[in-house]
Amino acid sequence: MKTIFKNSSIRLVMSVALIITGVLGVTFASPSAAQDISTTKHNLGSSGTGANNTATTGEICVFCHTPHGSDTSAAVPLWNRTLSLPGAYTTYDNLGTVSLDAEILPVGSVSLACLSCHDGTQAMDAMINEPGSGFNSIGSFDWTGSTNMNTVTGKLTGDAALGVDLQNDHPVGVQFAGIATGVFTTAIDGDFNSASRVGTTDRWYVETGGVTGKDKTDLMLYTRDNSAGGGGAAEPFVECATCHDPHSNNAVFLRISNSGSGVCLACHNK
Repeated sequence: MKTIFKNSSIRLVMSVALIITGVLGVTFASPSAAQDISTTKHNLGSSGTGANNTATTGEICVFCHTPHGSDTSAAVPLWNRTLSLPGAYTTYDNLGTVSLDAEILPVGSVSLACLSCHDGTQAMDAMINEPGSGFNSIGSFDWTGSTNMNTVTGKLTGDAALGVDLQNDHPVGVQFAGIATGVFTTAIDGDFNSASRVGTTDRWYVETGGVTGKDKTDLMLYTRDNSAGGGGAAEPFVECATCHDPHSNNAVFLRISNSGSGVCLACHNK
């Protein structure tokens, strides 16, 4: 069953916000991102054509984002779900592999947001603010016909549900092991390519050969405070959204095609 976490004031429809943005002439790094989401599996509304969607609402953005009362602990914009505690997850370093020579922090940053659906512990409709008037404005969501989901509880199942044991998944919250300007002048591991930096800020990315400079097809690195690991603060870390863009139409939401292992070889110098 879905869980509602807190109340909020009247919801603004997200599509209206997008229209206003267009009127004001604000531009984005990828103009297609907003329109692409409607044709991906992350469109859970009635217009969705993926494995999971509900006839209960026609809204698209609401399953992840809210303009009011969002979870401010989330490192993603206006997150409309409550995050699990970092300690709920078992991470890759518990395998004891000798090839791991970078720090792994407790699951956090944007990865916690992804896992708020994809760990399979929380219903897809467990939003802070539901469509319409907000808190619990809809009694229950109809997921009839959905697959990869328990249609009674609204929780993901199958391959889409990673669970809380992440030992068999690519490490998240793992320190980037290549050269990162402003932090590492020598690679932690020579089997990694170098990262680029946005100006003199604490923002890094791995260039994938598209547009010069940071853009949505590059692999994003996320700034974490690594003081707990003894490495100081503000370092680049690999998270779920390093490789995946939830607004993308690419297979499994990859930022670039993995033909010829393109995603893997962007970071790994093999």
